[in-house]
Order: sequence, then structure tokens, then C-alpha cells
Amino acid sequence: MLILVTNDDGVHSPGIQVLAEQLATLGEVVVVAPDRERSAVSHALTLHSPLRADELRPGVFAVDGTPTDCVNLAIHGLLGRKPDLVVSGINRGGNMGDDLTYSGTVAAAMEATLMGVPALAFSLEAERFLAEDFAVAATVAVDLAGRVLATRLPAETFLNINVPGGFPVGMRLTRQGKRRFSDQIEKKSDPRGRHYYWLGAGQVSFENAEGTDFHAVSQGYVSITPLHLDLTNYHSFAELSTWGFPGSDQAARRCS
Repeated sequence: MLILVTNDDGVHSPGIQVLAEQLATLGEVVVVAPDRERSAVSHALTLHSPLRADELRPGVFAVDGTPTDCVNLAIHGLLGRKPDLVVSGINRGGNMGDDLTYSGTVAAAMEATLMGVPALAFSLEAERFLAEDFAVAATVAVDLAGRVLATRLPAETFLNINVPGGFPVGMRLTRQGKRRFSDQIEKKSDPRGRHYYWLGAGQVSFENAEGTDFHAVSQGYVSITPLHLDLTNYHSFAELSTWGFPGSDQAARRCS
């Protein structure tokens, strides 16, 4: 088995190192990851400048691009053959709820899925991000990666996994939760009187709804959320068809 490992925290992050070490028990592991932290870059792809990939040591490449770049470059240029599995992580911090739209960790798994490769995204939700927490999360990753290699995933589906700090009490299949956002921009002034802004400065909480990723992790469970590539809101067709678009009745029937 050939396993591609990537992340958005950078090739030198502790999460990716322990993940690659543990996954080596399942097959050949090649690491292709950003040369520095690329958190919150989502599904960005570098199109207007060349990419460079430096082989730091055998099977470990640092790319001056995004997580999506890394997956694309690895599959089409560096590996020589399509991997059997792509594993992204272990991210320093959870990727749950609305955060999925920003996450480079999740986007790397999405890119792999677009290319027809099974993919998993792993994140660690902890207070201090201790080495033993990453080690436990890596053990979870090996377990789930082994299951995927043995049984495969549903079509066009990838898994977003969030592991709580400490020792999880179990695993739960979950749905994407919802964050509650407060004021997110903090405005300040530098010594010359010019304004600058910090994004994400407000307090952030989540809706503690049972069955969601947030709820599972808060209860000490590993959250496993199956995601898919089709973002269409099918439930909206009936309501939007009342707007009277030309041919909307036929379009609604085709999409239902």
C-alpha cells in the first residue's frame, strides 16, 4: 500500500511526523506537505507561480504551496503512481462545524477525493497539544486508515475525524455542527496612528446539539463525519422553484 500524508500545519509539525511514523505500519508512506504553516487556506490552488518541492530526506517533501497543491503535485508528479490512501493531519486544533470551509486539512482530503483517492482528515482538539495526545490521535488514524484500506469508502465520500485530547472513550459517527460567532474583528492602532485589524479575535462557542461533531468531542468521543463533494442543497428546490424561473418545473423534476 502507498499512503500519501499531508497537512496544513507544515512539514515540520509534530502531528504529521507521528502520523507518518504510525501509518508506516500499514504500508509505504510518502509525506508531501507545505514548507510552512498554511492553516485556513481552504481549497486554494497555486496557479500563477511555479511550485518547488524540496526532498528533505527520502520520502519527505516540503512544498512552497498549499495543502491542495501538495496533494495535486504528489499524485501527478512526485509519487509516480496513484496512492491507495491520502491522510491529512494531524491538525493542531479541531476542524468541526463551519470551520470545515476554511480548513486546509479538510481541503487536502477533498482534493484527493476529487482525484478518486480515498482520503481521511485528522484533527486534534486539545488544550495543550501534548506529544502523548498526538500519539493517541495517530493510533486512531492507523485504526481508521486500516479499515478504509480493507473496506473502502462510499463513492465521493471522505471522512473528517476529530480526536479529543487524552484517551477517547469511543468513536461516534456525527454530522457537521454549528459554531456561534461573536465579534470577530478587533481594530487597533499602531504607534503611527494607522489602523490594523485582527480577525477571529472574538469569543467562539458551538451549538451543543447531540449527534454533531462538537458534541461528540466535548463528551470525549472521536468524531467521524462523512463528507461528500456535492454541495447542492436539494431541500431548497421546492421553495426556490416558486420564484418562477423559466422552465423551473422541468428543472425541479430533473433535480428531485
